[in-house]
Amino acid sequence: MKKIVLLSAMAMTLMASSCSKTPQKAEADDFPYVVDRFADIEVLRYKVPDFDNLSVKQKALIYYLTQAALWGRDILWDQNNRYNLAIRDLLENVYTNYNGDKNSADWKAFDTYMKQVWFGNGIHHHYSTDKFVPGFSREFFEGQVAALPQVPENVTELMDVIFDPSIASKRVNQAEGEDLIATSANNMYAPGITQAEVEAYYSKLKKADDPTPISYGLNTRMNRDEKGNLYEEPYKLGGLYSSAIEHIVANLDSASQYAENPAQKKIINSLIEFYTTGDLATFDRYSIEWAEDTVSQVDFINGFIESYGDPMGMTGSWESIVNFKNIEASERTETLSANAQWFEDNSPVDSRFKKDKVKGVSAKVITAAILAGDSYPATPIGINLPNANWIRAAHGSKSVTLENITQAYDAASHGSGFNEEFVIDEPTRKLIDDYLFITDNLHTDLHECLGHGSGKLLPGVDPDALKAHGSTIEEARADLFALYYLADPKLLEIGLLDNPEAYKAEYYKYILNGMMTQLMRIEPGKNVEEAHMRNRKLIAEWCYEKGKENNVIEIVKKDGKSFIRINDYEALRGLFGQLLAEIQRVRSEGDYAAACELVEKYAVKVDPELHKEVLDRYASLSIAPYKGFVNPVYSLEKDNEGNITDVKVSYTEDYPSQMLRYSREYKGL
Repeated sequence: MKKIVLLSAMAMTLMASSCSKTPQKAEADDFPYVVDRFADIEVLRYKVPDFDNLSVKQKALIYYLTQAALWGRDILWDQNNRYNLAIRDLLENVYTNYNGDKNSADWKAFDTYMKQVWFGNGIHHHYSTDKFVPGFSREFFEGQVAALPQVPENVTELMDVIFDPSIASKRVNQAEGEDLIATSANNMYAPGITQAEVEAYYSKLKKADDPTPISYGLNTRMNRDEKGNLYEEPYKLGGLYSSAIEHIVANLDSASQYAENPAQKKIINSLIEFYTTGDLATFDRYSIEWAEDTVSQVDFINGFIESYGDPMGMTGSWESIVNFKNIEASERTETLSANAQWFEDNSPVDSRFKKDKVKGVSAKVITAAILAGDSYPATPIGINLPNANWIRAAHGSKSVTLENITQAYDAASHGSGFNEEFVIDEPTRKLIDDYLFITDNLHTDLHECLGHGSGKLLPGVDPDALKAHGSTIEEARADLFALYYLADPKLLEIGLLDNPEAYKAEYYKYILNGMMTQLMRIEPGKNVEEAHMRNRKLIAEWCYEKGKENNVIEIVKKDGKSFIRINDYEALRGLFGQLLAEIQRVRSEGDYAAACELVEKYAVKVDPELHKEVLDRYASLSIAPYKGFVNPVYSLEKDNEGNITDVKVSYTEDYPSQMLRYSREYKGL
């Protein structure tokens, strides 16, 4: 599995970007980026620059693709938990019918809870996957529900789910030694199904010698029949989520009428065929066609793609991003792509695990036009697809960086005080000020463009062999690839950096984030569970331990506060290379035992004293650990004959208004 680079807390605070081959710090403007702030979340807007420069045909294509994207919202909500849609309806009815004192503590807590549930696409936190704890009383909520014009029959059951911490406490459990399916509250498996049963079910289906395996379980929910046997319910027309998929397909069909070229029309029609049949071989054909389309300016992802929401790492959560190519900014990713074979050949991993010929690594910087499903409100800043290893090896992959999203992060984060609080000294702060916005973007580019596409599995290795640790190991592999090459003179040679010391800004940020500052996202007493956070912690802690003898990384105290000091950046690069070689071996050989040891030893446990210190220091800065977005609103303009003459984009919708409108207008289930 491969996937998404999530923006770190420090990168959100410090990174900048713009539309040039070498990313430049964004200029301040008066665009209203910040929309809302509640709990641990800040909601932003993002611009869609150059949308008005597209042709009317391209705008119409984007419009219908955005409609197809928005109609998948309810699918994700239901995948996340079987009570989510009913609870959302109940909460929104209370929210819109409330006539009481909006200055009361209960109402303010309810308002926060409502916004959290919207942001999490359900009752669990989007990142930690812990269930939200209401700050209002059950008595208050019962009184508000009783005053509603209509109350659902199972209202007591829904209230129990909301208020009882023992019910559906964790959407995705990754704790080693536990039954990951039985203890996870997602709706990808029917109640009562166990991890051992699922593993046995798929072991009978998979063929060890299959060179082109389908992505088993990607678009199904596991259920049990009257005889107790497991079976898969496919997500398709006439199957699960059919009513929502009908709307998705109808809008995809409309979009196909405005395709930029025959290849793009074929891609859209193949996706429609997949939604119609549920056939995973069709999905593979669609994925190949999509990966090989490097000509179209408008692009999109739509469907069951990333599997982080499944503790087994198999079933894809529904998501969509509609975008168009930023032609000028894509020069740097195209430069990396053109040199992909050099990077593969010079990687520090064992030659047995290298690709003899890197195929079809296409890369571009994009402007996001809409975010949906599992990419909304929280979104990635980079994507590399398809996920199937055999498709990537035979047909290549497509990598994108969402630069208007990183620009919005940067514009909203100026003047936070983070640097002064956590970076050890003025020379390091200056290094970060001068080069982090360049190197962090290049880290994303290397991670997505080349890292995920590098290396290969040995023949006969099951792509799912690393089980629950697969996502963490894959993200670590891509991050290490990027970190190792950020310090390589090759980046200066091909014109992507202009200073051989620039990489140190990203190295410092990465180690600081992996060892310390990302802990702001963890509740006291909890372990690290999210795959990207585990990946960063694994890398930082492993390098810290292995570099102790030579004092490569040091934790020092200044005025009673902990700081990271990197004493030998060159040696740190060597450690990144050593760990990359081992992580690639683990991935290529499917060595589950080694993956488990790495993750459990370096990526999970949290030092409670350091954790408390980080939380206390962050509290003084008032920085939201998580950020997400509201979408622009698109509207069609037509002439008297009904022909589309233009598509307008506006940025005026606020967070609650957008969420309530989506619930009204895109109620697919």
